[in-house]
Amino acid sequence: MFIGIPGELESALIDRSLPPWELDGSFLAQSTMEEYRTELTATPRFEETAATLHHALTGEGGGYAVLRLGGLAKALGTDGAQFLRLATAFVAEVAVPFSPFPAWPLWKNIGVKVDKDPGKSSGIGYNAFHMDLVNGTLPPDYTTLLCVRPDPLGGGPSILSDVHAAVARLSENSRALLAEAAYHYGTFYDLHGVGEEYNPFPILDGSDPSGGFVRFTAKMLERSQLDPAHAAAARELAEELVQGQITFMLEPGDYLIVNQRRYLHGREALHSGQETVPVSDRRLLLQLFLRAPAGNGPAA
Repeated sequence: MFIGIPGELESALIDRSLPPWELDGSFLAQSTMEEYRTELTATPRFEETAATLHHALTGEGGGYAVLRLGGLAKALGTDGAQFLRLATAFVAEVAVPFSPFPAWPLWKNIGVKVDKDPGKSSGIGYNAFHMDLVNGTLPPDYTTLLCVRPDPLGGGPSILSDVHAAVARLSENSRALLAEAAYHYGTFYDLHGVGEEYNPFPILDGSDPSGGFVRFTAKMLERSQLDPAHAAAARELAEELVQGQITFMLEPGDYLIVNQRRYLHGREALHSGQETVPVSDRRLLLQLFLRAPAGNGPAA
């Protein structure tokens, strides 16, 4: 769902000054969340817009949203402190922002590096369907990506797929294999707020057939040693995700929020010729993770 910002709210937010955020460990401090909420609920139609966002992410049939903050980005600058505070305040109405990476205090830059592994988030190739922090016992409930600059050459559309719908189309035998703790991917080092390393792990945890995590990354098919039967089941899921994918291009100021219990995400390849684009002009996203409050996880 694409959610526009009503004109009267946008005008009010441009003139609204939010204070710098404070962190409690790796999480946005409760005092900051309360201060932001107090400031923004005084603006016209903020609560209505926040409720629409929450429903898009957790209501029946939902699971992702693109908050269209382009007008605010144009007025305040996508790299401006006020713009980032407003974006943070919006998603703080849904869950608690946090950073699992000590090197990044809250938001993480995802730029483009032509010499990086092409399949990585900062690479130039196809970034296959995955959930973020797949090998933590407590993955983020939401992953979010704020578009500062799209690919100036026109590539790199975002892709999303309803993971539970994909699982439902699998054979019974494949689902049984995916429920076994036979999968592993990636490293786990100096991370905050995502539990302990989970290795090996089941792709289907069995806790909630319609709303639990489906711990999947298509990258494990090429970068992890899996036995033939379990690899075939994972490959079948990867194919179903592609069959059901949604594709769209993020524009400057678009803020994609994904409920990781419902959707997996990825990105098509960037357009060829990235080496000719100055680093300062290449695609740039900012990433932020969200943790649902205890006892208030994303609705199934």
